[in-house]
Amino acid sequence: MDVGFVGLGNMGFPMMSRLVASGMRVTVFDTDAETVTRAVQLGAESAESARGVADRAETVLASLPTPQVSNAVAAQIADGSRVRRFVDLSTVGQQAAQRNCEILADRGIAALDAPVSGGVHGAEAGTLAVMVSGPRDEFEVLEPVWATLGRVTFVSERPGAAQTMKLINNLIAATTLAVTAEAVVMGTKAGLDAQVMIDVLNTGSGATHASRDKFPRAVLPRTFDYGFATGLMTKDVLLYLDEAQSLGTPVALAESVAALWRETQDEEGSASDFTSVVKPMERAAGVTVNGG
Repeated sequence: MDVGFVGLGNMGFPMMSRLVASGMRVTVFDTDAETVTRAVQLGAESAESARGVADRAETVLASLPTPQVSNAVAAQIADGSRVRRFVDLSTVGQQAAQRNCEILADRGIAALDAPVSGGVHGAEAGTLAVMVSGPRDEFEVLEPVWATLGRVTFVSERPGAAQTMKLINNLIAATTLAVTAEAVVMGTKAGLDAQVMIDVLNTGSGATHASRDKFPRAVLPRTFDYGFATGLMTKDVLLYLDEAQSLGTPVALAESVAALWRETQDEEGSASDFTSVVKPMERAAGVTVNGG
C-alpha cells in the first residue's frame, strides 16, 4: 500500500515509522529538513511539499499542530494529481475538519478525520486509540493503516464527529491530570509521601490514567518527558470549550480547567511537557512532588 505522510512531529514521526516498518511505501513531507532526512534513513521517500506527497500517493495522512495548519495543508493536498483520500490524524476541532471536507470534496477527494490518543509511547508501540469519522467505505479501505497504528473506533460518517469525540477525551484527560496534580501537591504539603499517595490512589477509587501512568512515568521521577506539549493540551481544551459553548452545554468545569492550563502555558511555556502542570502548583504550595 502506498501512502503519504505530512507532519513528522512528536506524534507524526513514530506513526510514519510504523507504516514504513509494516512494508508500506511512504512518501513524506515536513517543514523540518533534518526530520525528513531521518525519515528517509528509515526507508521513506521524500517530497518537496504537501502537494508533492499528494502527487505520489492515493492516501495522504497528516499529523499537524493547529486547525489553521490543517486547513492550509488540506488546500495543498486538494491540488495533488494522485490523491484520493486525506486522513487527518490531528486534533483540530469539528469546524476545521468540516472545512477540510469542503475543500477536498470539490476535487473528489474523500476526507476522514482520525484524531489519535495515547501519546508518543502509544504511537511508537502501535497502541493508539484512533477515532474516525468519514465515508465508511473509505474507512474500510484503510484497514491496514488502522491495524498498524492501534485500536480504531468508527465514530460516524458525519465530518468532524471524531474531532468532537477526541475533544471530549482530552478534556477528561486534562482534568484528571490537573486534579491529580493538585491533590498530590496538597498531600505533599500535609506530609504524605508522593509515591505512597499514588500507590493508594491506584488501588482505590481515585485511580486515573494520570495516577497509573503519567505520574509514575514523568512526574515522580521529575523527568517531565511524557511526550505531549502543554501548548497542545491547552489548545485542545480551548477547542472543547469553543465547541461546547457553541452548542449551549454547561462549561463551568471546562472553563476552570482551561484557566488552569492557560496558567501552566504562561508559566512553563507552550513547548513544556504537559505533566509540568504540577509545577505552578508546587511553587504556590512551596513543595516538590517526587518519588524519592
